[in-house]
Amino acid sequence: MITHVVMFKLKDRGPESVKATYDVLKNMEGKIPVLRHIEVGTDVLHLERSYDIVLITKFDSLEDLQVYDNHPVHLEVKAHMKQVLDGTSICVDFES
Repeated sequence: MITHVVMFKLKDRGPESVKATYDVLKNMEGKIPVLRHIEVGTDVLHLERSYDIVLITKFDSLEDLQVYDNHPVHLEVKAHMKQVLDGTSICVDFES
């Protein structure tokens, strides 16, 4: 199992903007066959060092992660993220 974790900081960190991006991410659920698990969370502390949103996804293999990365639904999400990100995101992929 491959777990893919990404944290995002948004240009507009207001609640409406965060909710809109949360919805875009969560909308992938059930639409990408290789996506075995999706969890989206929003920050509750709102510290300067905090990221606004975390995306946790799980895949059966690295190959499935690559399929996901190029899936049309995910490509739409990536286009949205380019518009709303402040340029900062971090990612960790690990095997369990």
